[in-house]
Amino acid sequence: MADRGVDLSALPKEVRDQLAELDLELSEGKGGEGGLMGEEEGGGGRGGGGCYSPSTSSASRHHRAHRSGGARDERYRSDIHTEAVQAALAKHKEEKMALPMPTKRRSAFVQSPIDTCTPPDTSSASEDEGSLRRKAALSAVLAQSLQSPDYWINRSVQSSSTSSSASSTLSHGEPKTQPQPQITPAASLLADVLAHTRIGKNSVPPDVTSSTPQERGSRVDLPPAVRGMSRGQSRSSMLDTADGVPVNSRVSTKIQQLLNTLKRPKRPPLSEFFVDDSEEIVEVPQPDPNTPKPEGRQIIPVKGEPLGVVSNWPPALQAALARWGATQAKSPALTALDITGKPLYTLTYGKLWSRSLKLAYTLLNKLGTKTEPVLQPGDRVALVYPNSDPGMFWVAFYGCLLAEVIPVPIEVPLSRQDAGSQQIGFLLGSCGVSLALTSEVCLKGLPKTPNGEIIQFKGWPRMKWVVTDTKYLTKPSKDWQPHIPTANTDTAYIEYKASKEGTVMGVAVSKISMLTHCQALSQACNYCEGETLVNVLDCKKDMGMWHGVLTSVMNRIHTITVPYAVMKACPMSWVQRVHIHKARVALVKCRDLHWAMMAHKDQRDTNLSSIRMLIVADGANPWSVSSCDAFLNVFQSHGLKPEVICPCATSPEALTVAIRRPGARGAPLPARAILSMGGLSHGVIRVNTEDKNSALTVQDVGHIMPGALMCIVKPDGPPQLCKTDEIGEIVINSRAGGTMYYGLPGVTKNTFEVIPVNQAGAPIGEIPFSRTGLLGFVGPGSLVFVVGKIEGLLMVSGRRHNADDLVATALAVEPVKTVYRGRIAVFSVTVFYDERIVIVAEQRPDASEEDSFQWMSRVLQAIDSIHQVGLYCLALVPANTLPKTPLGGIHICETKQNFLEGNLHPCNILMCPHTCVTNLPKPRQKQPVDVGPASMLVGNLVAGKRIAQATGRELGVVEDQDLIRKHQFLSEALQWRAQTDPDHVLYVLLNAKGVAVCTATCAQLHKRAEKITATLMERGGLNTGDNVVLLYPPGIDLIAAFYGCLYAGVIPVTVRPPHPQNLAATLPTVRMIIDVSKAACILTTQPLMRILRSREAAASVNVKTWPTIIDTDDLPRKRPPHIYKPPTAEMLAYLDFSVSTTGMLTGVKMSHAAVSTLCRSIKLQCELYSSRQIAICLDPYCGLGFVLWCLSSVYSGHQSILIPPLELESSLPVWLSTLSQYKIRDTFCSYSVMELCTKGLGTQTEMLKARGLNLSCVRSCVVIAEERPRLALTQSFSKLFKDLGLSPRAVSTAFGSRVNLAICLQGTAGPDPSTVYVDMKSLRHDRVRLVERGAPQSLPLMESGTILPGVRVIIVNPETRGPLGDSHLGEIWVNSPHSASGYYTIYGEESLQADHFNTRLSFGEPHTLWARTGYLGFIKRTELLDASGDRHDALFVVGSLDETLELRGLRYHPIDIETSVSRAHRSIAESAVFTWTNLLVVVAELSGSEQEALDLVPLVTNVVLEEHHLIVGVVVIVDPGVIPINSRGEKQRMHLRDSFLADQLDPIYVAYNM
Repeated sequence: MADRGVDLSALPKEVRDQLAELDLELSEGKGGEGGLMGEEEGGGGRGGGGCYSPSTSSASRHHRAHRSGGARDERYRSDIHTEAVQAALAKHKEEKMALPMPTKRRSAFVQSPIDTCTPPDTSSASEDEGSLRRKAALSAVLAQSLQSPDYWINRSVQSSSTSSSASSTLSHGEPKTQPQPQITPAASLLADVLAHTRIGKNSVPPDVTSSTPQERGSRVDLPPAVRGMSRGQSRSSMLDTADGVPVNSRVSTKIQQLLNTLKRPKRPPLSEFFVDDSEEIVEVPQPDPNTPKPEGRQIIPVKGEPLGVVSNWPPALQAALARWGATQAKSPALTALDITGKPLYTLTYGKLWSRSLKLAYTLLNKLGTKTEPVLQPGDRVALVYPNSDPGMFWVAFYGCLLAEVIPVPIEVPLSRQDAGSQQIGFLLGSCGVSLALTSEVCLKGLPKTPNGEIIQFKGWPRMKWVVTDTKYLTKPSKDWQPHIPTANTDTAYIEYKASKEGTVMGVAVSKISMLTHCQALSQACNYCEGETLVNVLDCKKDMGMWHGVLTSVMNRIHTITVPYAVMKACPMSWVQRVHIHKARVALVKCRDLHWAMMAHKDQRDTNLSSIRMLIVADGANPWSVSSCDAFLNVFQSHGLKPEVICPCATSPEALTVAIRRPGARGAPLPARAILSMGGLSHGVIRVNTEDKNSALTVQDVGHIMPGALMCIVKPDGPPQLCKTDEIGEIVINSRAGGTMYYGLPGVTKNTFEVIPVNQAGAPIGEIPFSRTGLLGFVGPGSLVFVVGKIEGLLMVSGRRHNADDLVATALAVEPVKTVYRGRIAVFSVTVFYDERIVIVAEQRPDASEEDSFQWMSRVLQAIDSIHQVGLYCLALVPANTLPKTPLGGIHICETKQNFLEGNLHPCNILMCPHTCVTNLPKPRQKQPVDVGPASMLVGNLVAGKRIAQATGRELGVVEDQDLIRKHQFLSEALQWRAQTDPDHVLYVLLNAKGVAVCTATCAQLHKRAEKITATLMERGGLNTGDNVVLLYPPGIDLIAAFYGCLYAGVIPVTVRPPHPQNLAATLPTVRMIIDVSKAACILTTQPLMRILRSREAAASVNVKTWPTIIDTDDLPRKRPPHIYKPPTAEMLAYLDFSVSTTGMLTGVKMSHAAVSTLCRSIKLQCELYSSRQIAICLDPYCGLGFVLWCLSSVYSGHQSILIPPLELESSLPVWLSTLSQYKIRDTFCSYSVMELCTKGLGTQTEMLKARGLNLSCVRSCVVIAEERPRLALTQSFSKLFKDLGLSPRAVSTAFGSRVNLAICLQGTAGPDPSTVYVDMKSLRHDRVRLVERGAPQSLPLMESGTILPGVRVIIVNPETRGPLGDSHLGEIWVNSPHSASGYYTIYGEESLQADHFNTRLSFGEPHTLWARTGYLGFIKRTELLDASGDRHDALFVVGSLDETLELRGLRYHPIDIETSVSRAHRSIAESAVFTWTNLLVVVAELSGSEQEALDLVPLVTNVVLEEHHLIVGVVVIVDPGVIPINSRGEKQRMHLRDSFLADQLDPIYVAYNM
């Protein structure tokens, strides 16, 4: 491959200046520490922009299918891990699994071009420092895996695309000079499966803005395909191919692929089915007998060499500085470099001493007054200096030591919201820091408030800022001398350390520890006075400080610091400094080796023979081996000796743990350990023999420090000594380690005062050890090997995996096209009783969707093969969006936090819960019912359980003959009222302003009805008993037309009029009801008549075949010759059509007898008389809503104030203000109305109160519904409007169904509705277990209202049809004189008729006829008393039987899963679930911005897994208002399901969980 390096000097000057400026910014910490030289950045990443050279060498044929290789050329070919990954992928290749690619709306994430996407300061700023070393561990990819995309696409998918579309998809970014890959059928198929979501180059992206936004209320209607199917009919007409996959549907193709991937056997096979025992939630995997176990003897503590005593070692570190300052004043202490890598200034020991002295004097004497100094010895002070200014930092540090105040070096905060700034605040708080030292330049750069003060950083204590530039310091008076005591156990300085959870703690290092550590390092590294050391590390902490600031001063070493920003501009700078200064020691990290290697071609004359120690600070990372090897390969020819490479292991708590001493010239190099990853995951050391793919090569980090004692103990549980072949945590006892976490005594004990115990649990001695957080073992010759860190440990199903290892594997999967600068974060989240692994990577701005998806699916396979662990989630986020640590690495804790809170905003995501969740409870297998219903009943009775049944009070007998006549038929009741009380107002219709637009007295309504009757008889040509459709907006015309039909002897059918803005969706439903009911005529208004005949209507239905349409707006004043009277009360009064939640259109027949008993029942329950007023805000087209709107007032004579729900959309408070204005006692509404008021008026209660709105008059507010009461909604409504006087007891619900329109209705008498909490696990097993409020997995249920007079309810087992006992879940059956008399269908389904309306118990009361409601519920006898003084039986409705989902042998109610989903993220407005071929599909409406769409996928998956123990198969994110809702506000899940399968949802994103 041609080298793609860019020579800086060749760039134009302004570009160079700009780069230098950027890097200055970066050096302040904005940039990143570490990471891979960006593939776009050119070799060595010196900001050169992506210069791709055309491939010239023979290698180009390997790279046909992708861009010419990155900066990884032949040098890494040998690397073991990449080969392993390739081999693993090749294995998968044979399986040819097709993973369905997620569907994404184009508008959702338009990746902007690279320049707008990448902020300028990231020219190569943002690499994660580990990625490099790992990257160096990886090499070019075997090309054929990319060349043949068919290996991961299943050939069985219907291929329909042409090869041209495929070529455009596959070759999107390649220079045209490269040969095109041969298009195979499979490739065109790839295009088909992947490209259907994309748009060809010349087509227009879909416009997502133009569809008119609509109100939810209007979305009732179903596509013709679903309508008219009765319950019994199967949906086969729609799904008729390939396992029930509609041919046209891409979605289904993908689901089919998903199913195919799920058919593979999963790893731990689930054990046999169990008979349900709800206690047993989690499947505990049985231990595998073949698990490797440690077999060695118990380890013996390892002793370091003794710490020698050297006569001239100073009694304290300050004393060393004082000595050199006095005797060697001209000797250089520190050289700092400018941004181009040239020396900027040199600080001599004399200057360092005098400036530190001035600072110490100033701190103690010049801040505050003599009597009240600001600082006392022992106070903590923050040091805030940028990396690029080490001199200021040195002076500040030694000034603090001389003043005996405790320095706490921290990073420069760049913004109020820095990742982790809150945690730094925690550190400052726990250390009691209130003063910060900084330089003038740095202070200027800190973010300020508008009036120029430094902002209060998030979570920080109040800080005073002190500038320490020399011009502000005071020269000490002649008599002042610093106090330099002999080193003791007082704290000298505090070094910060971030834990795995993200909290930042301060490790206190005592004066004696600091001195001893310097002595131990001097002895181990054999430092001599006057040597030169090149330091590339951060001098504020860790090795950079211990060697480069402390030990160097003790030994009068000349330190040359190479700030991070210089490394960016010139990666070779440290090598050049070594060459120029003939440095003896260099202090680097793997990334510096890598960068130097990438850039070395410019430097022919470099000589590294002066180096005696090349200390690799992160040599303990297992992935450092290859960086060291590769660097040696390149620079051995430049004089670098192999034995000088000295990896070391360090920890913030124990400081330096071990370091490799330089070997003798020509002595053999230390051996490496090649370990089995499988063994490591079980915590044992096994030399890898069998499978070279899963090997980890580890280099030693030398021997432990002089004067230290080391053990290996078990990382979890008591600190038990490990066996010799066991991996454990390294613990150290040494005078040279940290002493405590400052200000945190509790955590300190567990870390700094560990006493190891032996196998028997007895302590092995008195000496306390410190935990280092390093995992490792002791190899031959007492060499220390480190295999990972505790904080990178992921414990999945009892096995340990190391985050670094997973990152290395992911990076080995050809990241060049996908991952931005190797920035990958790995962490685990706890979901459903186990840790789950999440990988988040930054995606290159130019990566295509296919590349990313392909990379993700291959990472899954590689990790599965090599680490034998399933990934839970793999997410790609846009470049530069992961939170950064101050040095530019990825801030893992913050990333994890963002993931869990839904703030990560991925642009691609792949969830694989099916693979990695192996601890689900076993599916329940329904036991065959051997026990007959009779014996069950007897069993219940023996157990003291009564049969679950409840009865409303008696309907009573009507004495007066006159009344009987009056009430036999509603038509007669109206005539009677018109005669006896003609001017009594029955109806008042209000508009949005609350003004009465229309009223009707008894006489007016009667006359109006007569006019309609006369017209019907003249123009309709109707026979008695014909059906007539009434198509009216909610109002009094509808009521008049209804009675007009009764007078004429025809059967009215009320139908909701079509929505004028949405005819295409709403008109077909109207048409269908007209066709199904065989209507002979349509009564309607003039505007609606025009709509029915309009051109728009013709687009969706055939307008030529409407039955006769009569408009009733201006009728002549005629009276009919006679008014029809039905011969018997069993005759039909009207038909009630409604679309059920499962999308079925059902019409039921209501006889005159049923109508009058229903009205009588309601009259008794609600105590309705002619003097009463009620307010109704409901849709008047079906069910109880229609009865209350049209029938009740005529029967009982009370006045109804009608408020059409549509009016609320233009004026929300109209319903509530009506209640207040008319002092209404009883009101009826729907859930949609209540929701509108809760969401829309919730914040305006104060304003409404000020307007004088008062709801204290309301005695009962009943929600009319055919579903489980929505407790959360009714409670929030009650709470919100309590301030307006609404009584908390007022709100209640009603319950009706298709077979019986009104079963329960909370009336005036009877106790308040009660609430119980049931256990959701039991509910899934069809059992009711009552639990306390707040119990885990508890579900609150509210009673559905008091059972109406004349109604009997019993709970029945739907399978055996036997009655059930109290508190058992079963189907609700009802017996009542006002049940409907049957379905009105064109299919004549007699069997259903008999089954649903006239069915008998299999045992118990064989003669009673019952109607089946199709709802599950239970009856519970409460302690409350009803009107007659008996104990009250409460009916609890759980949900519709048709709606329930059967998953894993259990019964789920969609609403429960939806409640969990809606709680998962603030942006989920509404959700709906359904199943498709045993997969659970969750549709969530996104109310936030589209970039949040993918955040929802993991959160939804997590919450459903946690709370319902189900794995979500597909997550669909859609716009608000997509989930269809019927007039009662119920979700139409089946309609949604059909739209999804027919690909009609226009989703923002569809994720197929693996």
